[in-house]
Amino acid sequence: MAYEFQVTQDSADPHTLADWWAETLDWVVEPSDEAFIRRMIAEGYASDGDTKVHRGTLVWREGAAIRHPDGLKRAPRLLFQLVPEKKAGKNRMHLDVRIGVDGDVEAAVGKLTARGATRLHDGRQGPHTWVTLADPEGNEFCVSRSAPEDDD
Repeated sequence: MAYEFQVTQDSADPHTLADWWAETLDWVVEPSDEAFIRRMIAEGYASDGDTKVHRGTLVWREGAAIRHPDGLKRAPRLLFQLVPEKKAGKNRMHLDVRIGVDGDVEAAVGKLTARGATRLHDGRQGPHTWVTLADPEGNEFCVSRSAPEDDD
């Protein structure tokens, strides 16, 4: 039996990073259920310290998630979770953002750096090229065009 999974990213500010990645991927931030959060506090399962207000909405302080606008059948969920420590080294796993066969990588990189990404280096393997960047919290990711056979 095949398993499903989500990708989880440690973060100093999960809600802000989720917003950044949702815009980057043209995905959606999962909505907060404020009534559920208030009920969990009222029933003693959580406290006000477990929450915060982000962009005018009561949210769980520990994390935020985004997903493809067409749902989980299209791509795995990305969860951003609060951790106390700063990023210490190179990611051992990262996202590869493929912008389509006809995508303009340099234009995409320009938009991302204007929004807070940092360009780290350019890569090449045979005919495939990519640009490695870091998101606003320093997490590496790559931007490339899809190979023609990948856009089916």
